[in-house]
Amino acid sequence: MNLMTIENIKKSYSVKTLLNNISFGIAEGEKIGLIGVNGTGKSTLLKIIAGRETPEAGQIVKGNKVRVEYLSQNPEYEPKNSVLEQIFKGDSKEMTLLRKYQEALDAMTQDYNESTSKKLLQIQEEIEHLHLWDLESEAKSILTKLGITNFSQKMSELSGGQRKRVALASALITPCELLILDEPTNHLDNDTIRKLEDYLNSRKGSLLMITHDRYFLDRVTNRILELDKGNLYSYEGNYSLFLEKKVERMQMENAREDKRQNLLRKELAWVRRGAQARSTKQKARLQRFDELKNQDGPSQNAGVDISVASTRLGKKILEFHHVGKSFGDKVMVRDLDYVLARQDRIGIIGPNGVGKSTLINMIKGDLLPDSGEIVIGETVKIAAFSQEIDFPKPTMRAIDYIKENSEMIETSDGSKITASQMCERFLFDGHLQYSQIGTLSGGEKRRLHLLRLLMDAPNVLLFDEPTNDLDIDTLNRLEDYLDDFKGIVITVSHDRYFLDRICNKIFAYEGDGNIRIYTGNYSDYISFKEALDAQEAEVSKQVEEKAKIRSHRVDKPKFSYKEQKEFEVIDDEIADLENAISQLDLKMAESAADYVKLQELMAEKSEVEAQLEVKMERWEYLNELNEQING
Repeated sequence: MNLMTIENIKKSYSVKTLLNNISFGIAEGEKIGLIGVNGTGKSTLLKIIAGRETPEAGQIVKGNKVRVEYLSQNPEYEPKNSVLEQIFKGDSKEMTLLRKYQEALDAMTQDYNESTSKKLLQIQEEIEHLHLWDLESEAKSILTKLGITNFSQKMSELSGGQRKRVALASALITPCELLILDEPTNHLDNDTIRKLEDYLNSRKGSLLMITHDRYFLDRVTNRILELDKGNLYSYEGNYSLFLEKKVERMQMENAREDKRQNLLRKELAWVRRGAQARSTKQKARLQRFDELKNQDGPSQNAGVDISVASTRLGKKILEFHHVGKSFGDKVMVRDLDYVLARQDRIGIIGPNGVGKSTLINMIKGDLLPDSGEIVIGETVKIAAFSQEIDFPKPTMRAIDYIKENSEMIETSDGSKITASQMCERFLFDGHLQYSQIGTLSGGEKRRLHLLRLLMDAPNVLLFDEPTNDLDIDTLNRLEDYLDDFKGIVITVSHDRYFLDRICNKIFAYEGDGNIRIYTGNYSDYISFKEALDAQEAEVSKQVEEKAKIRSHRVDKPKFSYKEQKEFEVIDDEIADLENAISQLDLKMAESAADYVKLQELMAEKSEVEAQLEVKMERWEYLNELNEQING
């Protein structure tokens, strides 16, 4: 079933065409990933589909009952709202009804009367009819998975990343047929991203999202849309299949271009023959020559070719000597002791808020450790790529921002290239180079800042969430650059693919500021952790089984050897004593006239009865014990 059809959408900004007759459909159950270079119009396309922006031409056709929920990159929020109040701030029928219920409940609490009671009962019936009673518990469950546990906290008190998570939770619980997400994985740690993957995979509705997390795309999507220079290309399958099919498409386009160039050369040779008599040539053939000449070749990005030389590193690079850092009672780094090697590529991972950025800031020198010291070698030249990038001059042109740092740089092969040429390698064409920084998209700004850092030829790169807002093409080229980079790389990242590509060591936060160092990339770390967890689970299981055995041995009743023998004969012994008493009674009757004999028999009977009483007590104990043993 088709939920929505997008027909011939056009959109431009200034002289730049973002969307050129874009057409596609969204079917029920599809999970679509939209990818493309930053600034090509991906977010604009989502806003148009969500009804937040209007196209210059074309239309969106959707079913009457198709509801759309949209999460933007920078969601709006009400500072005075609590987390739960913000969750239910949506305009859907369900959210509106829940707000009415809360308002009616507050009204009845303040002024209980028949009218308020009747209104509350009516709303309760509507909520019951729409099965909304579990929505609040579902919201709390999703918030907890996203790392938000204080549901009464004010939105103004949350960080930007936390506010994005609240908005994400609100979008996820809002009933809709099409969920549109713009960069949902930004500001989420690795464990939370995996939980989000599981949730979206189990969700029945359709999904359209922008994300540059390649593992996330691979595990969630069943269709990829690529926006490239105003044109849209559709690929069935996940990200891995997209890569295969894109190679096939590019090969076909290149083959067509080769054929066009061959025909163009032949036609050019024909036209040049007898050029003086060109007016007499066949008009149709001349027209075909013009058509061939004016055709566009295949659309290919120039790519980010980064070959900047790095500064030489000395023997002493970066050393942590029992470094510790705390804020109040919260320990961020505890006794970190490590000396970096020349080829270290370190990925720092852990839940949000544990101290990853704090460690980066101490290396940069923005924070001082509370204990220990960080020793930095004399030849170390650090470049830091932060989460938050400040551009104090938004009216400055992009090319001037780069020239402000360096007019010309030397590449690894000794040649020199200008700032403008380097901008082109970073996908900043002539128009973008002379655009004001304030007009660039978030991803384009981050790419521009990255270019400025690398042009300074650093030998130690510090990355704090570098993949946020960077497109996949730029990430691929950055990873290629880092493959040949001769210096140290230290990165905080939630992008598992990026960590796999560049890291050979993982610094994993494992609680209370403790950092454990693993050799290998992120997948190696996960494999090691899974093996370690399995081993610990097996050891725990064995300990538990041994404890059960010990408990069984100690607590479960059983006969001692002596008791077992006693239990086997006690019935016979009691019978013998009872018979002995009967025989004594007979003898006492026979000796009734013999007082002396009678006294002896009576004494003997008393002794046997005492023995029988003891045996009867033992019989009760042994039989109760036997019942317990037999369960």
